[in-house]
Amino acid sequence: MSKPAIVIAIDGPAAAGKGTLARRLAAHLGYAYLDTGAIYRAVALKLLKQSIDADDTPAILAAARSLDPDELNSDELRTDRVGEMASQIAAIPALREALVEFQRTFAANPPGGAPGAVLDGRDIGTVICPKADRKLFVTASAEERAHRRYLELTGKGEQVSEDEVLADLKKRDERDQNRATAALRAAGDAYLLDTTNLGIDEAFAAALDYIAAR
Repeated sequence: MSKPAIVIAIDGPAAAGKGTLARRLAAHLGYAYLDTGAIYRAVALKLLKQSIDADDTPAILAAARSLDPDELNSDELRTDRVGEMASQIAAIPALREALVEFQRTFAANPPGGAPGAVLDGRDIGTVICPKADRKLFVTASAEERAHRRYLELTGKGEQVSEDEVLADLKKRDERDQNRATAALRAAGDAYLLDTTNLGIDEAFAAALDYIAAR
């Protein structure tokens, strides 16, 4: 009988560095990686390719249930058109239920026969995988996160001020922390990793130390 997959749950607010850390940990450990924030976009992309309307719930659920992890790697996921469709369908409760099941299946049966899975998002350690073997909550000050996001956006040629980015981040934090379903919060048994004054190498080393110690 094969060993159960090791599951590492990484949660935290936007621009705290959890995605970069999760991808690096997965590569280092040889685990499968799931960016849970891309799932709604992947479903949205399927709908657009099949010309399915945002109010066709049965077809949307069928698309979600047929979602393949390989579909999460498309460059098309980050387009405005896909983002708009994702925003529309995210309000469908039955879709969320279907995608929760997708995430749990990914964690329990990592693609490619990987011995473990790293999932990052907002509610992995509290809702999706509350029994994860390792849980990290990656955070940083709002000002530092806004600065990182500002550099990212301006590096892409976008015209935006750092104050605007900070205001948007604070609004997003408030929404995520106070939403009725799966609010953003650290699991009681999560390791708190504050990256405000850490580079990626330092954050990675700290995360590895935590994982090894457990």
